[in-house]
Amino acid sequence: MKKTILLFIVWIAVSFVAFGQTDSPAFNDFIARLQLAQKQYHQYYEEKNYVQTEASLREMLTLVENVQLTPDETDKHSAFLKYAKAGTYYNLACTYSLMKRKKQAVTAFEKAIDLGYTEYRHIKKDTDLDYIRKEKKFITLLEKIKQFDPLVILQHVNGYQKENTDSLPTFTYQSAENQNLKEVRAFFKLDSVAGTGDELSKIIRLLQFVHNTIKHNGGNFALCEFDAIDIYNYHKSTGKGVNCRHLAIALNEMYLSMDIPSRYITCMPRSADDPDCHVINSVYSSQLKKWLWIDPTFNAYVKDENGNMLSIAEVRERLITGKPVVLNEDANWNNQTPQTKEHYLDYYMAKNLYWFDCLVHSQFNPESRYRKTGNRYISLKPVGFGEESPGNGNTSVTRDSEYFWQAPASK
Repeated sequence: MKKTILLFIVWIAVSFVAFGQTDSPAFNDFIARLQLAQKQYHQYYEEKNYVQTEASLREMLTLVENVQLTPDETDKHSAFLKYAKAGTYYNLACTYSLMKRKKQAVTAFEKAIDLGYTEYRHIKKDTDLDYIRKEKKFITLLEKIKQFDPLVILQHVNGYQKENTDSLPTFTYQSAENQNLKEVRAFFKLDSVAGTGDELSKIIRLLQFVHNTIKHNGGNFALCEFDAIDIYNYHKSTGKGVNCRHLAIALNEMYLSMDIPSRYITCMPRSADDPDCHVINSVYSSQLKKWLWIDPTFNAYVKDENGNMLSIAEVRERLITGKPVVLNEDANWNNQTPQTKEHYLDYYMAKNLYWFDCLVHSQFNPESRYRKTGNRYISLKPVGFGEESPGNGNTSVTRDSEYFWQAPASK
């Protein structure tokens, strides 16, 4: 259950960030009480005092079930309340299993599933549930939620199709001679950072530079301009990390300034109710004649079983077909948390590879907070998905992957 405890802390923390500054005193008080009960629960679990662990979880359920909110507040926070309840029942199932109270453990597990707990991959590995793992009801329930595993969802996605894209624009890349990009190159001393090796080594060194220089904080939408220098200065002056979009934009500008074509790609989940996406870079290697998967948030790139670096499109296809993908050994979050192929690719990125969104023109300060850029976006979606959202004034949708992943014209 240790990872479940971490997940539990995460949803409490994220929800507090999202909702803690609301104008609802009742909800704010509820969050504070829930955090206190969660802290006690964590302490008792670590001490293996499962009687008190159960009591803390029961207190959390009471808080969730009896929170007094207005109808509007209840509607606004209903998803959180439901997930809080589901997570609590899951942890109760783990606690009862550890106490060898089989019937109560299975009942709590069933309630967690009924309330929407679908962490199939975690449940498979959670040793706290080993006491009930062979129970028929447990097996049936686990099989029921397999369909919600991100990799399973991705493996059942429809394909793409060839289209007439004559009406769609060609992807373009700002010249390294642009004055703003020249300033980026000089400011960060990128010639020294990139080194004197081949192009591939320069691509990796620039990735590592951004990862090691600017911290990540997914919940912080930094109050700065969307360019590498401002993003860096914001981090250094405030000590705050920036989100994955900011990191990818900063790295994108550095590649462009070094005359290496690059785009930042918003990788999206299937569910419109899922607020989480992830932004990484697609970097074109003239040396390899292909795009490469580059992720500054996790210092990540991906290879096949023979050591060949892969593109975003290739990683996605290999996950769908079950072919090997190999994550670099030093992939990590903020130089604190190592990443594994199983979590980063099979779980997190599998969820966020359902469809993609990208700017047509890759440039300095592409999404200015204060100025209109007039830029257009292209979304790549599988056949049959998102038919109700064909695009809008500045976004076009394509089902043609060859068009979306076209090589730079000059390369």
